[in-house]
Amino acid sequence: MNFSFSKRAPKLIMALIALGAVATVVGILGDHTDHHQRTWANLLVNGFFFLGISLGALFFFALQNATETAWTVLVKRIYEGIMSFIPIGAVVMVVVLAAGSLHIHHLYHWMDSSLYHPYMVGEGESAKYVDEVVEGAVANPNFDGIIAGKKAFLNQPFFWVRSLLYLGVFIFFARWFRQQSLQMDKETGDSLVKRMLLNYRRSALFLVFFAVFSSTLAWDWLMSIDTHWFSTLFGWYVFSGMWVSAMVTAVILALYLKRKGYLPQVNNSHIHDMGKWVFATSFLWSYLYFSQFMLIWYSNIPEEVTYFQARIDHHPALLWGTFFINFAIPMVMLMSRDAKRNPRFLIGVGAVIFIGHWLDMNLIVMPGALGHHFHGIGLLEVGMFLLFLGIFIHTVLKALTKAPLTPVNHPYLDESVHHQI
Repeated sequence: MNFSFSKRAPKLIMALIALGAVATVVGILGDHTDHHQRTWANLLVNGFFFLGISLGALFFFALQNATETAWTVLVKRIYEGIMSFIPIGAVVMVVVLAAGSLHIHHLYHWMDSSLYHPYMVGEGESAKYVDEVVEGAVANPNFDGIIAGKKAFLNQPFFWVRSLLYLGVFIFFARWFRQQSLQMDKETGDSLVKRMLLNYRRSALFLVFFAVFSSTLAWDWLMSIDTHWFSTLFGWYVFSGMWVSAMVTAVILALYLKRKGYLPQVNNSHIHDMGKWVFATSFLWSYLYFSQFMLIWYSNIPEEVTYFQARIDHHPALLWGTFFINFAIPMVMLMSRDAKRNPRFLIGVGAVIFIGHWLDMNLIVMPGALGHHFHGIGLLEVGMFLLFLGIFIHTVLKALTKAPLTPVNHPYLDESVHHQI
C-alpha cells in the first residue's frame, strides 16, 4: 500500500511553510547584524539540523543492513523517506559555505586570509600579507597565531574538497540504498539473495565512511566557527544529536502513518523498539554532552574552557535548559515499558525532544557566530525553523508516496511481521 496525502495534509503543510516564510522575512528585515550574520547563522542551524536528521536515518538504515536486523523491515521505508531530504540539506549547506568563502558573511572567521600572515605591506584593501620581513613590511594586527597554526587543515581548497566529498558520498549511498530497496520488491530467489549480500557489503563500507565523515564534518562546519576552541568529543557529540533526532522523527512518522491506517502489520513491539532507540540515543547524547563539558571544565585550560564560559555567562538558560530537555525528559518520561507503547505519549515526548535538539544546534552555532549580538531565540529563529520543518515534512511525505510502505519480497519480512517482545 502506498501512502497518499489526505485532503488536509497539503493545506496544513503549506500553511506551516507560509507562516514560517512570513516570520522569516519579518525577522530578516529586523536583522541589523553586520553582513546579516544572524540570518546566515539561522540558515546554517536549520540546514545542518534537518540534514543531520536525514544523515542519522541514513546511518541507522545502513546499520540495520549491515547487522541483518529483521524487526525494522516493516518500517524501513520510513527511514528511506527521511533520507530523501539529504539533497535539499546539501544544497543549503553549499550555499552557506559558499557565501562564507565569498565573504558575504563571516560565520567562519578562519576564512579571512589576512589572519595567516604575520606581516603586511601597505594598508587597507590594497595591503599585501607576507610571512617574512620585506621592504616596507610592518606587523599585521590581524595575525592570529592559533588560527595560522591550523592552516594545514583549515584552508579553503582542502575544506571544499572535504565538504564536497562528504555530501557526494552521502547522496550517492542514499540514492543507491533507495534504488536497491525498490529493486528488491521486484526480485525473488537467487537474485534477491545476491542483492541482499551486496547491500550488506555496501552498508558496511558506508559505515566506515560515516565513522570518519560524521566527525570531520562536525569539525569543519560547526566547531570551526569557534576556531580557537577544540574538543576531541565534539564529533561524537554532534553525531549523537543527529542520531537521536532521526530516531524521534522516525517514531513520530510511524505513529502518524498507523493513525492514518497505514502499516497495519506494525505492532506495539515495533513501536516499543523504536521508543527504546529514542531512549537509548538520548542517553548517549547526554553522556557525551556531560563528558565534553566535565572534562573541559575540570581541566580549566583557557583555550578550551572559553567555549563553555561564553555560553554559561551569557546564555545559561539555553545551556542548562537544553541539557534538561534532552536528558531529564526522556529519562523520566520514557523509562517505563508502557510509555514506549503509548502513541500519544510518544508523540508528545518526541516532539519536545525534537525541539530540544534544535535548541542544542542553536547553542552550538549562535554564540560563536554572533557573539554578544545573540540575545536568544526570536522571531527569525522560530520562523526559519517552521519554514524548514514544513519543507522537510513535505519532502519526506512525498517520498513515501513513491513506493509501497511494505517491502513485499524482503527475506526478513515474515520475521518482522511476527516480531514480539
